[in-house]
Amino acid sequence: MTEERVSPLRQRMIEDMRISGMGDKAQKAHIRAIKDFAAFLGRSPDTATPEDLRAYKLHMTENGITPSTFNVRIVALRFCFGNLAEGR
Repeated sequence: MTEERVSPLRQRMIEDMRISGMGDKAQKAHIRAIKDFAAFLGRSPDTATPEDLRAYKLHMTENGITPSTFNVRIVALRFCFGNLAEGR
């Protein structure tokens, strides 16, 4: 059995979600959203710029992402990058 390597960014995000009392389903949705963003970027999300975030929003809009999925992903990005920016 192989164990998935957890990046420092993901580990930090998992810890921050636990600290905030986020439930398991919400944690999984946030992680999925960040993975999707990383796939869009083609690199680690911690290297993203504000322009990358804007391009991702446009990409989701142009590809017919439902409003609820769009919102879940934006909330996840705000959670992740807000905590990084605040040094939490």
